[in-house]
Amino acid sequence: MSDLRTPLTSWHEGQGAKMAPFAGWLMPIQYEGILAEHLHTRKHAGIFDICHMGEFRIEGPGATEALSRAVSHNLETLAPGKCRYGFLLTDKGGVLDDGIIYRFGPDSFMAVVNAACAPGDLATLRARLPESIKITDISAETGKVDLQGPDSLDVLEKVMGENFHDLGYFSFRESTWQGVPVLVSRTGYTGELGYELYLPSEKTEAFWKALLADERVKPVGLGARDTLRLEAGLPLYGHDLDEEHTPAEAGMARMMTSQADYVGKEGAQAVREVLVPLQIEGRRAARHGDVLALPGGEAVGRITSGSFAPSLGYVIAFAWVDAAHADKEDFVVRASRTELPAKKVEIPFYKEGTARKKLV
Repeated sequence: MSDLRTPLTSWHEGQGAKMAPFAGWLMPIQYEGILAEHLHTRKHAGIFDICHMGEFRIEGPGATEALSRAVSHNLETLAPGKCRYGFLLTDKGGVLDDGIIYRFGPDSFMAVVNAACAPGDLATLRARLPESIKITDISAETGKVDLQGPDSLDVLEKVMGENFHDLGYFSFRESTWQGVPVLVSRTGYTGELGYELYLPSEKTEAFWKALLADERVKPVGLGARDTLRLEAGLPLYGHDLDEEHTPAEAGMARMMTSQADYVGKEGAQAVREVLVPLQIEGRRAARHGDVLALPGGEAVGRITSGSFAPSLGYVIAFAWVDAAHADKEDFVVRASRTELPAKKVEIPFYKEGTARKKLV
């Protein structure tokens, strides 16, 4: 089966982007290069084609209570115009997927989920919600462009002709651009001030080009998206999160504030392994699956994500570590016939990000 194409795939190909399959989609990995795109996003603004993500509308009388039993997000304290990160869990508390839920009104929501998980997520939610709750897959008709970086607010206001200084972190607003409905969400995956923008799929390319008309904006591929999110200490589903691990193991226990009896709630606090952030000596990146050991030689875990961090000048990584050894400070990564000294650090790895910057 051929890879799916976003509304922007032809544009990427026309610009000579390096393309590759990702979660069943043909996606741009880089344009001028991962390093340049990463640093430009940290300094100015980058735009990302995220049209492959899944979006579901969930609505109807009783939707709040029903959805609260299906996902870990605390919806009781989520006001309209706000969104919240959380999890879809297995019965045992493992992570089926992570994503954001947007609240439009008393019983009106949108769930945004990972592309590779979207079909399974839809089936799981449909099975967990009563038939009286309407769930609509709007993924195919929805385009998604992420504008990220310190200049993103100024760029967005110039393109949209609207003041967004009052839009707080994890808040959203429904607006229009040239008569086209655009949902503007102050969220992102880079650690920088930024916005996730949802609009009709057929209008995505025109909007993308309008953003690019500003010289401060450059297109950014999935390569730099990955290095940016890792520097920000943000997990990637399928690497740092999976069905075999709980939110508590991934350091997310503090986020599990919902009082609802949601699926997987009891098991979500179980801890057998801990997701540990590491700084690694040298420039050789640790890779997913590399063995993590104690300096004495005992294997105690494995790397989940690893990369050279362009903003920091050294290698960083996440690793699952046996809980009994997760408080250790020093480790060794066994990577392709060499051993790389590693030290436990705190996240975010990159601490100069502007994501939470107060604008008013």
